[in-house]
Amino acid sequence: MKTKKISSISRFFALSLVMTTCFVLNAQVLKINPKSFNMTILGTTNVHDFKSNVTQAKGEAIVNSNKELQSLVVEIPVRAIKSGEKLMDTKTYETFDVDKNPNITFKLVEVNSLHVEGNVVSVTVTGNLTMAGVTRKISIKSTGSATKAGVYEFKGSVALKMTDFKMSPPTAMLGLMKVGDAITLKYDVSFENPQLAQVQ
Repeated sequence: MKTKKISSISRFFALSLVMTTCFVLNAQVLKINPKSFNMTILGTTNVHDFKSNVTQAKGEAIVNSNKELQSLVVEIPVRAIKSGEKLMDTKTYETFDVDKNPNITFKLVEVNSLHVEGNVVSVTVTGNLTMAGVTRKISIKSTGSATKAGVYEFKGSVALKMTDFKMSPPTAMLGLMKVGDAITLKYDVSFENPQLAQVQ
C-alpha cells in the first residue's frame, strides 16, 4: 500500500516537473533594455510647462508560446526622475516621500484587448500602479512591434493625477509657483529576450 502511494507521488512530481519544463521552454522571458529605454513625465505649472526624464527602470514580461502576455512588472526608482532643475527634482522627491517610497511599480492584472495586424500590435492592459505608497488600478494602451527576433518595442502614453495617489502637487517660491495635478507619462520601451537578442 505504501509502495503504491510513493509511486503515485513520484508520478505526480514527475508530471509537474515535465509541465514546468515545457512552460519554461515555450515561454519567453523579456526584460527592459536600458539602452533603448525612453520615458518622460510631462506636466504644467502656473509659470511654465515642465518635462522630467526617467533615467532608469527595470522590468520583466513573460510571453507564452501563443504569444500571450502572462505577466508584466515594471519598477522605476523615484530618484531616477530628473528634470535638469535641482529645485524641481527636490520637490518631486518630497512629493513622493522618497525615503519611505523609493520606487514606482506597475504590475499587470489583465490584458483587456489585443489586436495584431501584420507586425504591429495594439494592446490595452490593466494593472496596479503604486506611487507614494498608494496603489490604484489603471489602464494603459500601447502600440508595439517585433523589431527583430526576441525584441519587442512598445510606445504609448497615460494620463494620471497626483491626487489620485494622495500626492499633493508641489509648490515653490513661497507658493508662487504651483504644479498642476495632471501629468502625462510617455514611454518608448524595448523588451528583449537576452538570449535571442545576443544571437542577432
